[in-house]
Amino acid sequence: MLYPVYVHVGDADHAHGVTFPDFPGCFAAADAWVELPAAIQEAVQAHFYGEPETVPAPTPLEQLLRDAHYEGGVWMLAEVDLSRIDTRPVRLNVSLPAHLVHQIDAWAQAHHMTRSGFLAQAAQQAMHT
Repeated sequence: MLYPVYVHVGDADHAHGVTFPDFPGCFAAADAWVELPAAIQEAVQAHFYGEPETVPAPTPLEQLLRDAHYEGGVWMLAEVDLSRIDTRPVRLNVSLPAHLVHQIDAWAQAHHMTRSGFLAQAAQQAMHT
């Protein structure tokens, strides 16, 4: 989803700073313009970690252009992947060999985990996230 962000343009000694009008208290920074999209996504994910239901809809940019709080910088529309902050569980139907399921269940039980928790942790470790 496209969100308006306000960029406080940096220089050789200062990073570009990003303010999110729709996400009070959320800020991002990057030394180069090309680094801003990743910094913006990371900041939003950190800001809403564990609270995906609270993400507001974007404010129309034309409404923000009249706001006197934003001077000396530039507006940018940033693509924010809201699916990356959605921590709600999703039911899956996965087929695995029976012996592997038994091994997973035994390991998970021995480590006070659920099968789903084990599979989620294994997937995250495999993807290095």
